[in-house]
This record gives sequence, structure tokens and C-alpha cells, in this order.
Amino acid sequence: MTISIGSRVKVRRDPDFGPGPWPAEPTATVIGPPQVVEGRNGALTTYWVEFDEPQTDADGDGPYATSQVLEKYLELEGA
Repeated sequence: MTISIGSRVKVRRDPDFGPGPWPAEPTATVIGPPQVVEGRNGALTTYWVEFDEPQTDADGDGPYATSQVLEKYLELEGA
């Protein structure tokens, strides 16, 4: 999967984390290059996305117009 700035994506729910992190499984546009962050289990890749519609997260916070999202939650539209 090749994600780049301008890619259209769907933000998937985490099957192991209840409805999180974005329960509505919104569509979005990637607005920033990949970034690597350190997690508990090693390096993780994230992308900044701009949601098509502002979103409330699994904790009920928001609405957010943009968010940093782990690559494992992103699915390219049309893939």
C-alpha cells in the first residue's frame, strides 16, 4: 500500500480496541508525509489526515477536523 499526500483513505476501527479510535470509520484525505513515532512495541508510522466531516473520537472528544492516524488504520479508497 502506497500512501502519499493527497491520497483518499478510509480510517478503519480497531477490532481489538472496541470502537476506537474513530468509530464512524470516516473518509479523509492525507495532508502530511508519514512520520515515525515510538510506541510500546517499537516504531509506528502515522499520517496526518483531514476528515471529510469533523469526527468525534472513541472517547467522545471532538469534533476534530484533522488527526494523526496510525498507518494500520488507513485503507486506500478503491483498494
